[in-house]
Amino acid sequence: MRIRISRVDTPTPDLERFLADHLRDMEATAPPESRHALDLSRLFAPTVRLFTATVDGVLAGTGALAALEPGHEELKSMRTASRMRGRGVASVLLAALLDDARDRGIGRVSLETGADDFFWPAHRLYAKAGFDECAPFGGYVEDPHSLFLTIAVVPRTAVGAAVAVGR
Repeated sequence: MRIRISRVDTPTPDLERFLADHLRDMEATAPPESRHALDLSRLFAPTVRLFTATVDGVLAGTGALAALEPGHEELKSMRTASRMRGRGVASVLLAALLDDARDRGIGRVSLETGADDFFWPAHRLYAKAGFDECAPFGGYVEDPHSLFLTIAVVPRTAVGAAVAVGR
């Protein structure tokens, strides 16, 4: 199975349906004030970078990075199609998003995810990738329906500078 990750700049009907399903999935997990998924228009804001994962040309997952402050971005809209769950799509997509952040000099990526049992696979994914629990960030507040996670990433520009200094 070959997973292709691409940055998306414009919506397509398939993407619109996929993201509408994402919002619908969230409805049963928490009250409206505790659901923080971005709608389609906000995913195409200038401060958000949306990516898709496709398998054999079929949309299999989404993920986005939204600017919070210089050097700090938020992971948003991580979703894997139900038929593709457990096949590595989310891991490949998350790695690509973290690489994108590193390549652009971002030093921290944080996220808010649900605390409901529905989100346990996501919790395992983020723990495996090195995310740690943190306090609410950005405009978030403590919420029993939310889990806040963060990871420090070493920007590739810093890696290159460290290698040059070490010579």
